[in-house]
Amino acid sequence: MLAEIKNIAQNFAPRLIEIRRHIHAHPELSGEEHQTSAYIAGVLSSYGLNVKEAVGKTGVVGELAGSGSDRRTLAIRTDMDALPIQEYPNSDFASLKPGIMHACGHDVHSTLGLGTAMVLSQLSNNLPGNVRFLFQPAEETALGAKWMVEDGVMEGVDAIYGVHVFPSIPVHRIGIRYGALTSAADELEIIIQGESGHGARPHQAIDAVWIAAQVVVSLQQAISRTQNPLHPIVLSIGQIEGGRAPNVIADRVRMVGTVRSLHPESHANLPEWVESIVQGVCQTYGAKYQVDYRRGVPSVQNDQTLTQIVESATREAWGDDSVQILPEPSLGAEDFSVYLDKVPGCMFRLGVGYQDKTNYPLHHPKFEVDEGAIVTGVVAMAYAACKYWELAA
Repeated sequence: MLAEIKNIAQNFAPRLIEIRRHIHAHPELSGEEHQTSAYIAGVLSSYGLNVKEAVGKTGVVGELAGSGSDRRTLAIRTDMDALPIQEYPNSDFASLKPGIMHACGHDVHSTLGLGTAMVLSQLSNNLPGNVRFLFQPAEETALGAKWMVEDGVMEGVDAIYGVHVFPSIPVHRIGIRYGALTSAADELEIIIQGESGHGARPHQAIDAVWIAAQVVVSLQQAISRTQNPLHPIVLSIGQIEGGRAPNVIADRVRMVGTVRSLHPESHANLPEWVESIVQGVCQTYGAKYQVDYRRGVPSVQNDQTLTQIVESATREAWGDDSVQILPEPSLGAEDFSVYLDKVPGCMFRLGVGYQDKTNYPLHHPKFEVDEGAIVTGVVAMAYAACKYWELAA
């Protein structure tokens, strides 16, 4: 089976590069992936998959039926949306849309999903079970997975795989991590309500700016003394608004920030913890407050068995040197975790870094990928899919 997968993928390599370059040149923002969806649906249909469009608003689902007696369904999720970034032109297939760019590699992700579908479609007579390909919109806004799940894409699914490119990992390598891969990402809004007064007589007012400063400091200090240091939390206030004049004590301050955490138990307690800190400070100084803690996406927690399958499939396909065990999780977020609330899964990192020139980070206007990674990723994903029915209990 492995030899067949590699041979088919190599034969498809020119077509896969063509697909990736087409998607890269025609990026679309989150929730607006109409042309991308139509293009993906056309490719899937041409290889005999049963295709559903307009799933999760602009998403696409492709069903590939196996011929075996194992009725379990494996989902493979890739995302499609681009970012509002002006691309620094560095190729003849650069973005044709001003101010929009595939700066996070979702063009490669979509290509990997299509490539895996193309390869497995040639081997469907040997597939023990079914594969459902999910082409998801709006990952960058962390809404697309929710939309897809609400439209029922996880009904009947038993496990799921996902992938994300990483420029810091060299091409032809795949990054594997057991357990936490990414962090939960929540949003936080705090409003401090004091009483205005003359800047020369602060004792006659309740200074919302000063109290807001105490809140920021108290939150940062409390993390190190009230939270488990083995369960990292990052709380960043990125925006503060308040005050109207230099000699008027502000009566209202609004603060907005992000909260990142890796462990589900810490994540569960964060809203109450944040409010307790804010409440304590405000009561001390006589201010009122509002805390709006908005849950984002949870942490991606890779399943042990499914991660082992991806690792073993990669080692068999490309050798031991192709596997890079990732020592640390990322504090970036991924809404792949929404699917993991339904079934176990694994997301791996695909190395796209050049070995002979500068590698720019994700979300950079000069971000590029070494396209040699495409076949590496397609083979690993397709072979891991085949091994799923063999190894997963």
